Amino acid sequence: MLEASLFERYCVAPMDNPSPTVDIDARGFHCPVPTLKLQKALERLKAGDVVRLRADDPMAKVDVPHFATQTGHEVLLVEQDGAVLTFLVRKSS
Repeated sequence: MLEASLFERYCVAPMDNPSPTVDIDARGFHCPVPTLKLQKALERLKAGDVVRLRADDPMAKVDVPHFATQTGHEVLLVEQDGAVLTFLVRKSS
């Protein structure tokens, strides 16, 4: 069950999470829109910039970390507060 382990690996936030460069609110959108919004934001940023993505689609729990790792970006944080998932993703070089 790779998807669950990807999510669980990022559930504990490191103490030194950077402030996001871009904040995306994808609540109310269903798969694949949250991931597509993240992809579009990352395309416009420079290496090292951080995107905060908020989504309430349960599939984002799997899709966002999978997309980030497959495209070489770094997932810094995954938190869940009720139905809302918050991701911090750092753009790779």
